[in-house]
Amino acid sequence: MRSADTEFVGGPLDGKVLPIALTLLGSVPKVYRVPVPAHGDVPATTLVYRRAELRTAKRRRYWQYEYDQSASA
Repeated sequence: MRSADTEFVGGPLDGKVLPIALTLLGSVPKVYRVPVPAHGDVPATTLVYRRAELRTAKRRRYWQYEYDQSASA
């Protein structure tokens, strides 16, 4: 299975670069959900990151995930 190193912006994963499995069309999924288990008094939650397209100076396309605080539960 192919993967791409993808940067995360915002939220708890800010600045991390993780390998994300690519879809059949060769891009990362539109939404990436990270389940966070309960710990002590803090209930379980899910972090939601949405894909954002960026371009290099030579117009090469790449992806990063941006934290979606409104969708995190």
